[in-house]
Parts: sequence; C-alpha cells; structure tokens
Amino acid sequence: MAIFTHLTLGTADLARAGAFYDAVLAPLGIKRLASFDTGMSFGVSSPEFYVLKPSNGQPASAGNGFTIGFQATTRAAVDAFHREALSRGATCEGPPGPRAFAPNAYCAYIRDQDGHKSMAGCFSAE
Repeated sequence: MAIFTHLTLGTADLARAGAFYDAVLAPLGIKRLASFDTGMSFGVSSPEFYVLKPSNGQPASAGNGFTIGFQATTRAAVDAFHREALSRGATCEGPPGPRAFAPNAYCAYIRDQDGHKSMAGCFSAE
C-alpha cells in the first residue's frame, strides 16, 4: 500500500504553472489529466500531483497550497487520523466527510502545529 494519495502545490498563475508542468513532466511520462477552474491534475494513469490556487484565498507560497495526502484503508481510519491530530494540537482544515473531487472520496484535512497541511483519504466505497 502506498502511504501518499497525492501531492499538491499552490500557484497564483494557473496558465504559467500549467505550461511549466506540462513541459517539465512530459519527459517523465507524466501528463495533465484534468483542468478545472482552480487548477489541474497530473499523473500517469490517475491523478497524483495537483497544481491549484490555494483554497483559503491567501497568496500561494512555498507552503500555502502544499498538502501531503496520506492513504487510509478505511473511513474509520480517516476519522481517527483527524481526531488524533486535533487532540494533539492540530487545527481542522476540513472535517472528515465525502469529497466531490473523486468517486468514493472520504477525506479529512488538518494543519499541524508548524502550519503544514495534510490529509488522510479513503477512496473505497463504505
């Protein structure tokens, strides 16, 4: 089992970032799989790398917009990840629940004490 579901980088200029990553990832066999209002996804056969405008509306920076996605095997594991993180001083960036960005997506987002954003996600049906 992989420990990551995806990586995300923030950008203030989607057109510039899209052109850049289209070019630099192509030699690696990685292509743009989807484009949408707030960004784009890249991968080989499924999206694993996203370039997005930061969802909190703040300017993109080296950290803002960057999210580490951890793979969870069950929705209960997502809930436990979120609960444990909050109990240890993290802040909620999105409570556990379904997400519309992928079939069966069930995710929770947190920001640790240093401000780093991560999520746990399960992509299996209940």
